[in-house]
Amino acid sequence: MSLESTGYKSRRTFAIISHPDAGKTTLTEKLLLNSGAIHLAGEVKERGERRRTRSDWMEIEQKRGISITSSVMTFEHDGLTLNLLDTPGHADFSEDTYRTLTAVDSAIMVIDAAKGIEAQTRKLFEVCRLRDIPIITFVNKIDREARDTLEILDEIMETLALDTAPMMWPVGAGVDFNGLIDLEHGRFISTEGRPEAEAPGIEALAGRFADTQNQQIAASMEGLELANGSLPKFDQTAFEEGTLTPVYFGSALKSIGVRELLEAVCRFAPEPRTQPARPEPVDPSMAACTGFVFKVQANMDPNHRDRVAFVRVASGTLKRGMRLKNVRTGKDLKVANPMFFFARERELADEAVAGDVVGIPNHGTLSVGDTLTDGPDVTVTGIPNFAPELLRRVHLSDASKTKQLAKALNDLAEEGVVQVFKPTLGSGYYVGAVGPLQLEVLTSRAAAEYSVPIRIEPAQYVTARWVKVNDKAQFDKFAALHRLNIAEDRYGDPVFLAPSQWEIDRCAKDFPLLDFMATKDRGLAA
Repeated sequence: MSLESTGYKSRRTFAIISHPDAGKTTLTEKLLLNSGAIHLAGEVKERGERRRTRSDWMEIEQKRGISITSSVMTFEHDGLTLNLLDTPGHADFSEDTYRTLTAVDSAIMVIDAAKGIEAQTRKLFEVCRLRDIPIITFVNKIDREARDTLEILDEIMETLALDTAPMMWPVGAGVDFNGLIDLEHGRFISTEGRPEAEAPGIEALAGRFADTQNQQIAASMEGLELANGSLPKFDQTAFEEGTLTPVYFGSALKSIGVRELLEAVCRFAPEPRTQPARPEPVDPSMAACTGFVFKVQANMDPNHRDRVAFVRVASGTLKRGMRLKNVRTGKDLKVANPMFFFARERELADEAVAGDVVGIPNHGTLSVGDTLTDGPDVTVTGIPNFAPELLRRVHLSDASKTKQLAKALNDLAEEGVVQVFKPTLGSGYYVGAVGPLQLEVLTSRAAAEYSVPIRIEPAQYVTARWVKVNDKAQFDKFAALHRLNIAEDRYGDPVFLAPSQWEIDRCAKDFPLLDFMATKDRGLAA
């Protein structure tokens, strides 16, 4: 894989978001297959080696057939350089997905044709909306039992308050699926995913099925007629403003509609956008090289105990060997071996421009939220930490491995696997997570990568809040009253370990000069 640096306007950086099992990982691989980046797609549901998909490399991912970490894949298509960020679909790893969404300029939303919009899809969509990320919708598994096409479009409009512009229309569904009508080009796409050479137009194609006795196909044609008269046409401005989504239908598993989706990304997805930052936003056209760390991953190659920071270049040109300042620490970092990624494969990046995602090997010097620059100090914002929904105590059975435990927890917290809190009184650690699968990953990786067997035990606390100290005297009074509930996160910022929501509300009322925060911007960490 050799990437030519043709300027940031040739970059398209996007994520794929979905509910678990909607087919996101399969779609990722089929996009790569249709671009020519790979020649064989491993299918998630198959057993053995074929189950170990190209973008899922962690052992626990291979065993479960799910994505836990966010993979980065850089490839070329139609003269553009595409950076695809494949995010975890499982709700327990939503924090990793939220942070990844800070690094993209658009997203593909995958919806199961039978299930419609599910909880995790809605949650991730709201994150996209907060950042005004344009969304292309792909309704997957149309070759299986599916809901009515108009019903799916109505749900998108009503649930997400998003106008829909269908770009293709399924002819039937499930066992009665007969192909797709490409509404944009007026051509027919077969059940094998092959477009016909001729483009007779929508009316002529609909006429092919005018006398059908199949009720489902007849209903599809009626729906198409209604959609043509009532739904808006695709509008680039409305799409980029996040108020309209073009909708594609198909089957990722059978590569139906995937090529058309890939072409849509190339034609419609915006070039790199301005990143929110302090003291002022970072425009991709700025000369200074600026990038931010949205993910850290350790031990991608266990043989080398490596640690890689994933950096989204926000402006300027990052060149191999240059020195960049870490604004958080004030120290310079020599970027000796930046890398482009293709799942587990890597290639040295001599040069990267705004929109590109590169990996920078380091030994714990870079953390999620760090901003790197060779210009004036600037801090990219909007990279969140959320209050944990589960708090548990870490039990170490072998006291001789206390130092190894500290390193394991620090490293895994740096990656965002869990959050780690150390009480100011007493010993031990508490870990915070969104869901139990995160805790399973913690124990699995601590044992496999650090040789530290740990046990996760119940805690007397239910959640945590970061305490913003607006008045030191009031904080000292609060801390004296709640000594057993005070901890620090890995940045040394104060945290209140709360036994109940009622206790949080009471403390907020009793100490009005303190803010008990459910979210914290990692870019602005102390």
